[in-house]
Amino acid sequence: MIKGGKGQINVIQDYFQLIWVENKGAFLGMGSDMNPTLRLIFLLVLPTLVLVYVLYYILKTKELDRLSLIAFCCIVGGGVANVFDRIVFGQVTDFFYINLGGIFRTGIFNVADMSVTAGMILLLFSGIFSNKKKEKIA
Repeated sequence: MIKGGKGQINVIQDYFQLIWVENKGAFLGMGSDMNPTLRLIFLLVLPTLVLVYVLYYILKTKELDRLSLIAFCCIVGGGVANVFDRIVFGQVTDFFYINLGGIFRTGIFNVADMSVTAGMILLLFSGIFSNKKKEKIA
C-alpha cells in the first residue's frame, strides 16, 4: 500500500487502483511540509491569481482557436476544483493510481489533475498546429 493511503480498492488488479490520500501539498505532495504561510501563498494565493488571469485572458482574447479555448477551460476547471478543495477542506483528495508493471507508473492524482494535464497537452498541440499553419502561410 502507498504511504498515506487511507483506503485502497483494486479496480483492475494492481494496475489501476483507487487509493484515498489527503494531499496538503501540490503535485505528488510536493510542498506538503512547507510552513503554513508559504503553503497558503504558493498553493492558494498564487494559483488563484493565475486562474483569474487565465479567465481574463480567455474573455479578452477574441482570436483564440477552439482547441486553445478548450485547453484553457480544462486548465481553469481543474484549477478551480483544486483551489476550492484547498479553501474548503485545507487539502485536496487524490485517489487514482496507475501501475502498468514498471512500464508506466503514476503518483496518486484526481480528476482535477487530469483536467489540468489534458488542458496543458491540448495547449501544446494547439501551439504546434498554429505554428505549422503560420509556416504554410509565410
